[in-house]
Amino acid sequence: MSASPHAPATAGSAGPRPRSTLCASPCPNRTWRAAGTRRRLPERRAIFAIPGDLDTPTGGYAYDRRMMDELRRLGWDISHVALSGAFPLPDASTLTATYRVLAQLPASMPVIVDGLALGALPDIGRHLVARRPLVALVHHPLALETGITAARADALRTSERAALAAASRVIATSRATAVVLTAEYGVPQARITVAPPGTDAAPLAAVDHAGAPNLLSVGTLVPRKGHDLLIAALATLQDLPWRLTIVGAADRDPPTTAALRRLIAQAGLDERIRLADAVPAEALQQHYLAADLFVLASRYEGYGMAYAEAIAHGLPVIGTMAGAIPEAVPEGAALLVPPEDVPALAAALRRLLSDAAARRGLARAARQAAPRLPRWQDSAALFASALVAAPA
Repeated sequence: MSASPHAPATAGSAGPRPRSTLCASPCPNRTWRAAGTRRRLPERRAIFAIPGDLDTPTGGYAYDRRMMDELRRLGWDISHVALSGAFPLPDASTLTATYRVLAQLPASMPVIVDGLALGALPDIGRHLVARRPLVALVHHPLALETGITAARADALRTSERAALAAASRVIATSRATAVVLTAEYGVPQARITVAPPGTDAAPLAAVDHAGAPNLLSVGTLVPRKGHDLLIAALATLQDLPWRLTIVGAADRDPPTTAALRRLIAQAGLDERIRLADAVPAEALQQHYLAADLFVLASRYEGYGMAYAEAIAHGLPVIGTMAGAIPEAVPEGAALLVPPEDVPALAAALRRLLSDAAARRGLARAARQAAPRLPRWQDSAALFASALVAAPA
């Protein structure tokens, strides 16, 4: 992460971070004045409805936190309503309570509902839309989550399609997600705005550290992040020197965390692979700076903020071609392999672990690409344009 005081926690970071105070009802009236003018500009107001704890250390929550902050810097009056943490699997009583909360929100201002909740609210149009523009924020469709049954995926797809049909505007965090929303969920392209996560400028990693190459992976310990695939690939490379640190919350999916620990032990890699749990943003930055190579074997990503963070730190990257990862990783700065292809992943790892010059070449490309990564201010401007376009 960047050393900027406004940098958010990402998928592998935790702990306090400075940000504006959030309020469950509209914040006190504020008016933004353009620099060098006396003209009073019309106030822009919007409400974010987000399930669970806003400080949860995942990329989706990091996006929501930072976008609210950036919109405030653009002069928007932003409020936050916390929905139940039971989403995306709410019971009937949670659904009833959520619809009641949404129906009581102030009228005539956009309500941005995070996709983690939206996809499980098929009747949201009947409860919200009459007097409040609904803006859907989709990080990735819920039906594409790894590890759910086919029946559950079908139910989520039907529910999310109904919810999206009620939205006046849809904000996707990647072009890949936008394509899926049009092709599989029937959302017209004209209603979609792509506002990708931004990336802060960051100090550059040295890459060539003494001793065994340091591998870094950043992502919550859930099946979609593919940590099991990475462990399986590295188990075939014990003839090479390397060490791996996986930074990511270990409490979101205890069975997956336990399974990863078993895989590490069964492969005899306890001394070479460390599960570091979520860490504060400052500590996460130190992990990036200490790394020689970033690798994340995700089965799917709606964007892939950790990949972009690695590029921002000038690290060579190994990843997969799943979802929007090719958007987050500039061409020439990474080796991307098919998802869930352990032999291909192992071959990419062997190539870069065995060839320091190849690592340096990718690192140079990453350093050149870093200044061209999306910036939060630009993403916030795109996000704001969708709110302005939402009919009052």
